[in-house]
Amino acid sequence: MTYDDPIAALATPFGRSALAVVRCSGEGCLRLLAPAFSRPAALLEAESHTVLYGRLLDRTTATVVDELTAVVFREPRSYTGEDTVELVCHGSPVTIEAVLSLLRRLGFRAAEPGEFTLRAFLAGKLDLTQAEAVAELIDARTQRGRALALHRLSGSVAERINAVKARLVDITAAVEIHLDYPEEDSGEVEAPIDAVEAAMVDLQRLAATYATGRQLRDGAPVAIAGRTNAGKSSLFNLLLREDRSIVSEVHGTTRDYIEQGIEIHGVPISLYDTAGLRDTEEQIESEGIRRSEAIIEGAAAVLYLIDGADPQPEDERGRELGRVRELCPGAVIPIWNKVDLTQREAPRGFIALSSATGEGLQELKAVLCEAVLPDGGSEDGAAVIESDRQRALIERAVAALGAVLEGLQQAMPLDLVAVDLQDALSALGEITGEVASAEILDAMFSKFCVGK
Repeated sequence: MTYDDPIAALATPFGRSALAVVRCSGEGCLRLLAPAFSRPAALLEAESHTVLYGRLLDRTTATVVDELTAVVFREPRSYTGEDTVELVCHGSPVTIEAVLSLLRRLGFRAAEPGEFTLRAFLAGKLDLTQAEAVAELIDARTQRGRALALHRLSGSVAERINAVKARLVDITAAVEIHLDYPEEDSGEVEAPIDAVEAAMVDLQRLAATYATGRQLRDGAPVAIAGRTNAGKSSLFNLLLREDRSIVSEVHGTTRDYIEQGIEIHGVPISLYDTAGLRDTEEQIESEGIRRSEAIIEGAAAVLYLIDGADPQPEDERGRELGRVRELCPGAVIPIWNKVDLTQREAPRGFIALSSATGEGLQELKAVLCEAVLPDGGSEDGAAVIESDRQRALIERAVAALGAVLEGLQQAMPLDLVAVDLQDALSALGEITGEVASAEILDAMFSKFCVGK
């Protein structure tokens, strides 16, 4: 497929709205569009970043398709680096279909998913980390996720990668000079062990941010667990700020888990109200408990409630908490609930809470966010990755540098060390797109929405 022919696609969601944007880009797009615009000369002569009002005309039927504005971007001052026109039309589905149909008849090809951003990458307007950030920004679920995606779009990840690459290039150059001119060397080559170790540490720190990026991308699964009547459903409703789960004094009211997505301090969370954990012979309740344990096994955190007004013996409480900690791969947060109904103080390590009045809720939210995002979600401006592709390539680079380090420490031949250095540089080059195949680009951009 060529990537300079005229393409067009809807850049806004398809549906009923006040306005819709249809994006056109590619060589000759102004010339193709001009005959269907009521002011063809103005369109052809328009300077970059000019807005023109007019009508889109179907000359074959002598009808007006729509009254709209055409926003002109001349190459290279456009998103794709090519001549681009964005048609801002009325947002009814029939109008959108009529505009796209006319553009196809004028000679525009329907854009592939992500093709506008792919063209921006090929034109050098974006590197691959920024291109991925475009999709991540569109898919952001919270304000924190949006802010981090925006920083990636500004180049925060690329800056970290390029800084490491620059150091590795210096190391590689020193090694290759020794290989090319060994007769001019007066002694042993000083092994750049410290520089390699520093590069590995930087990459490992960047890779570690993936846990934060993934949680902000996918949402952290959090289970509310505990014995029957510990107040789990009340806490579930309190966090949701709605009566979503049935609250009753009857033991075993919640027979199956209930799930709802929420946001706490900018962190997306999939919250689960689970069945009360207890020994029972009742078949349906037993199945609910089994499913609850499966939810706990996949949770990033568990809010484990104890009924502070009617606490169980300390040894039983310890056994049950231990069992939950065995099941849960993440954090288990013990909560001493119903403090409004008792004078007993919460044991050490427990959060004192009233799911009826909301006392202790803010502390619980802070502890929960810290549990699912151990690094605090990173400060604004920090480089945080959420791309599986980037993480895998960083890990590949770290592994290659580990081989470099081992080779230097064992005084292995420098030509073998140089191979591992090149592998690390190649992996980092793939992250930014300096090294990229057609298959990699097709796989990555095919996940984008059409029109972006």
